[in-house]
Amino acid sequence: MEECRVPALAEFRVEEFNFGSKVIQRMELLVLNTLEWRMNSVTPFTYVHYFTKKLSKAHTPPKNTMSKAVQVILAMMRDVNLMDHRPSVIAGAAALVALDRKLTKQTLELEINSLSPNVFSEIEDLFSCYNRMQELDTGEATIPETPIRLRGMDACENSSVISALTTKRKMLTFSDSGQNCGIPDEKRQR
Repeated sequence: MEECRVPALAEFRVEEFNFGSKVIQRMELLVLNTLEWRMNSVTPFTYVHYFTKKLSKAHTPPKNTMSKAVQVILAMMRDVNLMDHRPSVIAGAAALVALDRKLTKQTLELEINSLSPNVFSEIEDLFSCYNRMQELDTGEATIPETPIRLRGMDACENSSVISALTTKRKMLTFSDSGQNCGIPDEKRQR
């Protein structure tokens, strides 16, 4: 993420405070380190437009293709198997389902390889995700009522959900205790 216009240091002046470039850089690094340098998450929606445009045989994809692909992805979110695939794979499979293609593994492989080399390293992942989405789209598959369906303890042990639960939260600390923003002391301390 880049700034289009870097603000001058004079713009950071607030009443009696004057922030130098080193202080601002330290604040930026503190925030980035706290976020572990993950500024934004990549989702299937990041790739949907690209794949619908590339996989459409027409110059422009049909009007409802994007919304159909988004609907397929949203329907797939309730299925825990979604976590088995990368966001680009999910978007590619959703675009193929939205374009209403009935593809075999061989035709899917030819279609993907025609885009550009090495778009997908594993066609098998794309094909399994595509098949699952087609099952969901035609109503052949059942989705649980709850958003999360556990597949056994062996799947949970390596799950990022479990590791996220055990990860200790990081908290930004300030050296000046006067920066409480009107929050009572008992609520600030955890």
